Amino acid sequence: MVAQRELSEAEVDRVFHALATATRRDILRRTIEREQSVSTLASEYEMSFAAVQKHVAVLEAANLIIKRAEGRERLVRANPEMIARARALLARYEELWRSRIARLDDLLAEPASTQQHDEPKEQGD
Repeated sequence: MVAQRELSEAEVDRVFHALATATRRDILRRTIEREQSVSTLASEYEMSFAAVQKHVAVLEAANLIIKRAEGRERLVRANPEMIARARALLARYEELWRSRIARLDDLLAEPASTQQHDEPKEQGD
């Protein structure tokens, strides 16, 4: 098994940017299932071929997909290594937020008596 290195800040930015659009997430989903030509992908969307090419280019820049030439066609497939690295990043974020929520739950569960301060005694009684 190859050890995964953490994503750089620039890589994280590119991954989140690439996944910010429903069309790109759908292209990624389709290329996880099987390698496809850009032409085949373009036929699935109500947009121009050039627009789909731009979406593919964003995914490729994020290294989420790999594009290769086969004759005149450009074939696209998901990059499982980068998807695994992005998934590990999201798992770390999930762990961070779950621990913060657990601490908040613990704070809110404390009895009211430990959260209140004793009232000061009046002087001169």
